[in-house]
Amino acid sequence: MEYRVEAVPLLQNQTEFLQIAQDLKDKICERSAKVGVVGLGYVGLPLAMEMAHAGFQVTGIDLVKEKVDCVNSGVSYVLDVAGEILRSVVSANKMRATQSLSAVEGLDTLNICVPTPLRKNKDPDLSYVIAAVEAIRIHIRPGQLIILESTTYPGTTREVVLPILEESGLKVGQDFFLAYSPERVDPANPTYTTRNIPKVVGGITPLCTEIAGLLYEQFVEEVVAVSSTDCAEMVKLLENTFRSVNIALANEMALTCHSFGINVWEVIEAAKTKPFGFMPFYPGPGLGGHCIPVDPYYLTWKAKMNGCEPRLIELAGHINSQMPGFMVQRIADALNERRKPLKGSKILGLGVTYKRDTNDIRESPALQVLEGLREKGASVYFCDPYVPSIVIQGQAIKVAELSPSLLQSMDCVAVLTDHSKFDYAMVAKFSSMILDTRNALKDFPGSDLKLL
Repeated sequence: MEYRVEAVPLLQNQTEFLQIAQDLKDKICERSAKVGVVGLGYVGLPLAMEMAHAGFQVTGIDLVKEKVDCVNSGVSYVLDVAGEILRSVVSANKMRATQSLSAVEGLDTLNICVPTPLRKNKDPDLSYVIAAVEAIRIHIRPGQLIILESTTYPGTTREVVLPILEESGLKVGQDFFLAYSPERVDPANPTYTTRNIPKVVGGITPLCTEIAGLLYEQFVEEVVAVSSTDCAEMVKLLENTFRSVNIALANEMALTCHSFGINVWEVIEAAKTKPFGFMPFYPGPGLGGHCIPVDPYYLTWKAKMNGCEPRLIELAGHINSQMPGFMVQRIADALNERRKPLKGSKILGLGVTYKRDTNDIRESPALQVLEGLREKGASVYFCDPYVPSIVIQGQAIKVAELSPSLLQSMDCVAVLTDHSKFDYAMVAKFSSMILDTRNALKDFPGSDLKLL
């Protein structure tokens, strides 16, 4: 899409710019700055709420009308934001949402929290970031602070975002401020929230870093400044690649222990009694969510462009991606031991979210397992207290109510997500065969229990 960019008056006088920078600092410290968030998802909405709680006037921008309507009605669609708290903020006129990006013109600061998925070939897809920044470019004005929070590869802020913004005629360090701060949200974590997770910040210039850090200091307990946007971008990729690689090790250990007839969960529990040199990670049916299955590919893609071959990272991704298929085979083998084919068998999946006690099914390995079972002719069902329906191979499947009669009617029950709301005593008592991929039934051992 072509945009017509009107001429914007430049602040040629550096003294004038420094004065505007000081004015913005004063507004931030006084909480009188008008702040905005683009992208009201699981990152953007909690961020906007913390800003509002700190006393800022917050404008949330999202192109999805349903989200905008929900926010303005005080209805939360994000598990980490309580409806009553959202309603109180909206009622106090501290938060409003809009679909119009023209609202950017009236803001002093703007945080960009849009998705960064992968393409089918596992290359980074920056289309949401680019679209948001191109739209912002039309409305940017001197003296504004813009911060990208979307997870991405090192160099994105400097090589992609900055050139687009400067097409407006404004220059970073002369007319506006630009920084990167990686989101570190852990959905449904009752202990660590946006407020008490340290915020890493890196700016294009030292002044950009200073002002961005000052903004976060108003509603985040600790701010960690780094030397550049590239460094800040790399921090997030290291964090999630660390988890991906260690989960891959746990998954590979599970496969190895299975070949030896050893209980991998017992091995991990014993190993973690060592007070140094070991950190427990746990196997499962695969990786889910937007971060761990995605972020390492952003890093490997960029690394290859720089002539680096990150083989360990790629191997970890391969191991983790094979786990749903392994679970399908485990169920097929267990049924075969009873002289029953997988085709025509009734399989119940317990939990379809990628993480316990959430409603988030993004990239959920549980869905991949159920899809793999259905491809081989099994009849699949699911129970999940947080998800009313799912789509498997184009067919909608409604949630089933967990009951003794349902469990008894199944040929196999697969624990795919270990929600705390499940009655595992009932599952253990009435299921004829169980594949437990999460060690959820560790307190209910039995001859019909198959562990990962």
